[in-house]
Amino acid sequence: MIDKERMSSRELGLLLAQQLLDVEDLHYGLWDADLEVSAGNIALAQQRYTALLLALLARLLADSKQPRLLDIGCGTGHLLQQLLQQGYRVDAVNPSAHLNRLVRERLATLAQQDTSLFECRFEALPFQQLQHHYDLLLFSESFQYIPLPDIFAQAPGLLRPGGRLVICDFFKSAAHCDGEHGDRSFSGGHLLADFYRAVEASAFQIRHDEDLTTRVSPNIALLDEWLTRRLQPALLCIDEYLLGAYPKLTRMLKWLARRKLARARYKYLSGHRSQAVFEKYKSYRLLVLELEAASTQINR
Repeated sequence: MIDKERMSSRELGLLLAQQLLDVEDLHYGLWDADLEVSAGNIALAQQRYTALLLALLARLLADSKQPRLLDIGCGTGHLLQQLLQQGYRVDAVNPSAHLNRLVRERLATLAQQDTSLFECRFEALPFQQLQHHYDLLLFSESFQYIPLPDIFAQAPGLLRPGGRLVICDFFKSAAHCDGEHGDRSFSGGHLLADFYRAVEASAFQIRHDEDLTTRVSPNIALLDEWLTRRLQPALLCIDEYLLGAYPKLTRMLKWLARRKLARARYKYLSGHRSQAVFEKYKSYRLLVLELEAASTQINR
């Protein structure tokens, strides 16, 4: 049965990606030299990303007794499920009713768990109720969707003393808006320079800052190949059929939607969404921010 809630274009894109690629996660995969970049290895690359986060969390929380985490933007709940299976106490926040259905299904398979699922945006959390409730806030490709002022205004109140933010997401690089080939082909992400300025003005200090861009960018090569070699020929065939079967109606609809079609062609089918363009205009980073200054640097 299809949910009656209106689905946003962002949700539709995430769900289509999950279903077309037959994967459990909605985040990028992590590619190293020993893993062939192919569609068949996407799930394995995604699990390497998850393993990287799990290993980092284990180091960060090794000395904490029964730490409680908040998974912000938990997607399908696959990472949430793995965190719970490893014994962490984890709550989650996710605004998508369609994705939350999958999250609840995962939670129902776990024998015992003490998890609250907040079905809202981060900005709408019951902050008073959750004052100093968490040891760690996890942003796995969700940081880009939340305004920086909201994060740095509200996160300190959610955390216990010495609490941390773990962020794994992409940012706009210094090349953003240079007007060159491929500029603005990839939307989303805060300007990295703005992020660093916001941290400097906040109650947090950066304890770990790792550039994962070249380990993530092969995902873009796979997507670009799928768009140009598979989707584009299929769309041309459909367009040819519709022009032959319904010429007047098709031309009228294409004219009415001409601006949106032009933007979509530039963004997805012009060849601008390449691995090299991504590496130029995006900076994909793994970051740890700590509340207060009494912590040691994390080994990479």
